[in-house]
Amino acid sequence: MNGAAIAIQLCVSDLGTTEAFYAGILDLPLQRPVTTLGAPEHLLLETEEFQIIFVEDAAVAQLHPILQARLEGFPRGVGMTIHLAVEGIADIYQELLEEDLEILYPLERKPYGTYELWCFDPDGYLVVLEEPVD
Repeated sequence: MNGAAIAIQLCVSDLGTTEAFYAGILDLPLQRPVTTLGAPEHLLLETEEFQIIFVEDAAVAQLHPILQARLEGFPRGVGMTIHLAVEGIADIYQELLEEDLEILYPLERKPYGTYELWCFDPDGYLVVLEEPVD
C-alpha cells in the first residue's frame, strides 16, 4: 500500500460499470492500474488515508474458489456504508436521478454544515456522499 492506512477490497459485477459510477458520475480519482502477471484486473480509489480496490466477482472466484458460494449467495455490502466527500453534489444528484440509480435519502442540507445524499452504487453498496456547505 502506497502509504494508505486502510485498504478495502470490494467485489463487483463489472469493472466498466463501477468505473462509470465512481469516476464518471462521482468524479472521483479512480485508477485502472497495470496488473502484474496472474493478478486480477482491478480499479483503485486511493487517498492518503485509504484505498478501495474493486475486483470483479469472477476474478475473485477464480483465485479463491472457496469463496464462490458466498459471492453468489449473499447480497453485497449488507451493514457496510462507504462515506465519500465529493464536489458538485447537486450535479451528482441530478445525474444519479437521470441514470435511475437507487437513492435511499435525497440530497439534503444537514444542520451540521454539509449537503448529503445516500445512494446505492450499481452493485448495491450503500454510498453516502457529502459536500461541505460554503
